Amino acid sequence: MPVEMSQARFEELVADALDQVPAEFAAAMDNVVVLVEEFNEEAPDILGLYHGIALTERTSHYSGALPDRISIYREPILDICDTEDDVVEEVLITVMHELGHHFGIDDERLHELGWG
Repeated sequence: MPVEMSQARFEELVADALDQVPAEFAAAMDNVVVLVEEFNEEAPDILGLYHGIALTERTSHYSGALPDRISIYREPILDICDTEDDVVEEVLITVMHELGHHFGIDDERLHELGWG
């Protein structure tokens, strides 16, 4: 049974997950925003998505670009969780996974690191 949770509480969990990013990584994040969205219309089952150019791939042509976006999708996360504790854990994993893409880490390596 999916967990019911207000938008405000879900956003709070995303903020809490961002607070757990180690300081050296938080300081290195550049030109990226994290947004909560209900779901991805093109792929409604995905939990999150990084839209942008990873730090490892940016060149001088990147200057002046709009911020990259990390979307965390509320409905699919709530749909796969049974308890609020499950949501807390899944939000943390999803946020860290998408931040990993911002830093240029691919899915295979993220899974190896436990952020899959």
